[in-house]
Amino acid sequence: MSTEVREMFSDIAPTYDRVNDVLSLGIHRGWRRKAVKLGAISPGDRVLDCATGTGDFAIELKRVVGPEGHVTGTDFCPDMLKPAPAKAEAAGLEVEFQQADVLDLPFADDSYDAATIAFGIRNVDDPVRGLSEMGRVVRPGGRVIVLEFGQPTGLFGLGYRIYSRYVMPFLGGLLSGNFNAYRYLPRTAAAFPAGTAFLELMNESRVFSDTKAWPLFRGIAYVYVGTVADHRGSPAS
Repeated sequence: MSTEVREMFSDIAPTYDRVNDVLSLGIHRGWRRKAVKLGAISPGDRVLDCATGTGDFAIELKRVVGPEGHVTGTDFCPDMLKPAPAKAEAAGLEVEFQQADVLDLPFADDSYDAATIAFGIRNVDDPVRGLSEMGRVVRPGGRVIVLEFGQPTGLFGLGYRIYSRYVMPFLGGLLSGNFNAYRYLPRTAAAFPAGTAFLELMNESRVFSDTKAWPLFRGIAYVYVGTVADHRGSPAS
């Protein structure tokens, strides 16, 4: 990933959780729980959470897989990872965290039952390659689960666009001290493929036998689940 994006996340890391809760009114936590359910995460599963940030999704996954399961949370930005171990410990959960880039994961093929990424795939320089890497480390028949923003339509979508274009950058910048970051984040969410367009990206990676999408909260976000194929190809160039 680009140095600029890494530096941006490093700068907003200390206030990231607080700003997320304010801007989403805490709704993002329910979206993560929904993604875990739709992805059929089960007790005993081994799960890799990419772009884990401060560890919220990894911690939610660990609650589901239980003590017999294992969760590894990775992020390309070490400053984002700093709070994660303490958060997991405070929750009484054992989660492994390490720095890693989703474009070059340091894990063997078929190491996990599932791989997840929440609100991170749009920040990846090559999303198709990132999906391919996630599929590579998941066993055949396992799942790759993506939670990402969408672009709602109609009057509701108009209101959301006004909120994300004007209110989010102002509040996010005010709370974090980095107005540019909170201009960048909603701008990338508005431009990134959503719904069937993102399913096309998943299919382009050539690692899935089946892909599905579920809109959340009138399409503000989506959960995507891809089932890893027995015979995986190389991502299309």
